[in-house]
Amino acid sequence: MGQSLKKYTERSVPRYTSYPTAPHFSNAIGPDAYCDWLKGLPAGDPISLYLHVPFCRQLCWYCGCNMKLATREAPIAQYAETLRREIALVAKALPERKTISHLHWGGGTPTALTPDDFEATMESVFDAFDINDGAELALESDPRTLTPEMIDLAGRLGFTRASFGVQEFDPMVQAAINRIQPPEMVKDCVIGFRNAGVRNINFDLIYGLPLQTTDTLLKTIDLCVEMRPDRIALFGYAHVPWVAKKQRLIDETALPGSDARLEQAQASSQALIDAGYVAIGLDHFALPDDPMAGLLSAGKLRRNFQGYTTDQAETMLGVGATSIGRTPHGYVQNIAETGAWARAVESGQLPVGKGYGYKGQDQLRSFVIEKLMCQSVVDLKAAALHFGYAPNWYDEHLVDIKDLARDGLLRLEDGVLSLTETGRLMVRVVASVFDEYLPTSKARHAVSV
Repeated sequence: MGQSLKKYTERSVPRYTSYPTAPHFSNAIGPDAYCDWLKGLPAGDPISLYLHVPFCRQLCWYCGCNMKLATREAPIAQYAETLRREIALVAKALPERKTISHLHWGGGTPTALTPDDFEATMESVFDAFDINDGAELALESDPRTLTPEMIDLAGRLGFTRASFGVQEFDPMVQAAINRIQPPEMVKDCVIGFRNAGVRNINFDLIYGLPLQTTDTLLKTIDLCVEMRPDRIALFGYAHVPWVAKKQRLIDETALPGSDARLEQAQASSQALIDAGYVAIGLDHFALPDDPMAGLLSAGKLRRNFQGYTTDQAETMLGVGATSIGRTPHGYVQNIAETGAWARAVESGQLPVGKGYGYKGQDQLRSFVIEKLMCQSVVDLKAAALHFGYAPNWYDEHLVDIKDLARDGLLRLEDGVLSLTETGRLMVRVVASVFDEYLPTSKARHAVSV
């Protein structure tokens, strides 16, 4: 790999699941602002709902999520009860009964809840909202702790998609990240969900793990392709032990270097394409008949805190500790500490801890970054006119843009910026050019590849 590219693969930049990114949220936005934003939502517009469960039954050393190890049942049951109360609080703050077009359970591990608590919480959702015909109901789960009862329940409740964290099937890599799950275990869960009526399956894979090689990752992909998941996310491992303390259990000397990470990313991406998957943005792959592939072709693919999504709603309501929501006015994030979050809910207050209200060119830059991340091309002049800015607004970034063009990451023709194949892999670097807050940010991010 040439030095001109290596300087980009080792650059620390955000993942851009939002803009501005979460480090720029502040307590200037709280419950009162959120209430005002909810009251002002356009009538008749559908919403999406994200439900966050911070508990896991087993600890994975690579995980960067804000999670708690579930050693007792009582705290999880109490959390589920409080979650139901928050759902009612949010619904009460809305100007009308809203319709859900997209619902996603994330974490942590949502299936850490008992089937009874999970069903009761979904009943709270059904009591507070209507569900669109054709709405996607998605659930993340852990094959190591998933039970047949939870699988059957997901089918009965109408879930349409289930996601698994596969990461890597090589036994030595699994031991190095403390996640032991043989392929047969995952396959049984896939078959179980499909038999229960949950037809659409997502897998998450990770490159850059300790002891991982291109060969082990390609063997993992072969095993995954045999199960034919509808979507596969291929993430680069983000080693951020200053944020995720559990990552300190990983042997840093066993982590592959930047050259090896790039090789793994390129080889595994090509293997998935060769297996018939369509490349989606930075790190997703979908079967050609999956809705995500269709929206990519139509130029309507979106990106949010769950990554790439088919969700077209402009408003996403987040419930649960540390969950993030989005409205046309900006972002809100719930209190992260579960005890403080619960106390706020029990007092009848929306448990918002911080947020961000759009200002200046935020929405223009958000649009440009999302288009780059999703479609690999954006018309900078047309975007400016749409948001009421001068067509040459991006002149301040021309030096950086020309540097990236010279190194083969992008092309700029009459205001239309498009990524090359190399640029697609390093899209986070290109997107960061339009992030006006990054140069002065003190936040630390993972490397770009």
